[in-house]
Amino acid sequence: GAMVVGSSRAGEPITCDDLGVTGALTVLMKDAIMPNLMQTLEGTPVFVHAGPFANIAHGNSSILADQIALKLVGKDGFVVTEAGFGADIGAEKFFDIKCRYSGLVPDAAVLVVTVRALKMHGGGPRVVPGTPLPAAYTDENLDLVRDGCANLAKHIENLRLFGVKVLVAVNRFSSDSDAEIALIREHATKAGAVGAYCCEHWAKGGAGVVDLAQALVTACETKPDFQFLYPLELSIKEKMHQIATRIYGAAGVSYSEEAEARIEEYTRQGFSALPLCVAKTHLSLSHDPKLIGVPTGFTLPVRDIRASVGAGFLYPLIGTMSTMPGLPTRPSFFDIDIDMETGNVVGLF
Repeated sequence: GAMVVGSSRAGEPITCDDLGVTGALTVLMKDAIMPNLMQTLEGTPVFVHAGPFANIAHGNSSILADQIALKLVGKDGFVVTEAGFGADIGAEKFFDIKCRYSGLVPDAAVLVVTVRALKMHGGGPRVVPGTPLPAAYTDENLDLVRDGCANLAKHIENLRLFGVKVLVAVNRFSSDSDAEIALIREHATKAGAVGAYCCEHWAKGGAGVVDLAQALVTACETKPDFQFLYPLELSIKEKMHQIATRIYGAAGVSYSEEAEARIEEYTRQGFSALPLCVAKTHLSLSHDPKLIGVPTGFTLPVRDIRASVGAGFLYPLIGTMSTMPGLPTRPSFFDIDIDMETGNVVGLF
């Protein structure tokens, strides 16, 4: 009922309660609110629920799924929940939005990295979908890995800002060399991680991540000194400045005329105390996908700010970021139909 669908001519927010449609919307959502129970290849139960991309949304599984999982594992069990993409978007939103609303605090954070991703941030050649992967990513190249570890260090720094212990999981590919893995482990610990662990679960299943799991159990024995990045009492611009400068590494923030007008409107309507769910590229710590590694000195451009009041956050749009990326040129609805003989839905996949 708290969902805001627009503003009146007087500039006041109009909610679903105002329109009298709250009950009808609840009926539509009655099944969607229940988490989906699935399992891994080894039979470990998994809840999949409400996980939108972290570049355009919050990028996290639902609070409800986490609460059910915690109840099922008991006080001595462990729940692993995912925050999408890097520590600049998915993890920041996990801490500043999800933890704030749920009251739950993680005991530790596992940062997943790959040799190939670090090589890209170290200045590796451009990767083009549909073309063979450049040899720099499949052959040993310690210089690219070493340079890319600056990006790894920044993500570790971002996680530690929230007071949680960080463990690095190196998701190993068959082409990764022992020397490249060792170099990542060295740089991860220098940057403040508890440790970095070579993970081969893609080939060996759970047996391939035993070292990481044991280290995680040990890390969780002590409670974190958890803290949010910003208090909600800050203004919209002050919160945006905290995220931009401390998490992204920006020198400052600029606002379009449209964004300025939105800030004034949302502040007047009483929404300025909501947390921010920033929509920006996942390919860079900055707003520009071409700025790899650890860019600094840039100005973060806020193009617009929109409100998801029912969900409980404002979402600034950074640069040219679209909130519906990755759509095909031919809409999928052309292929969706019902088989008139069997009654089955076809064309969904």
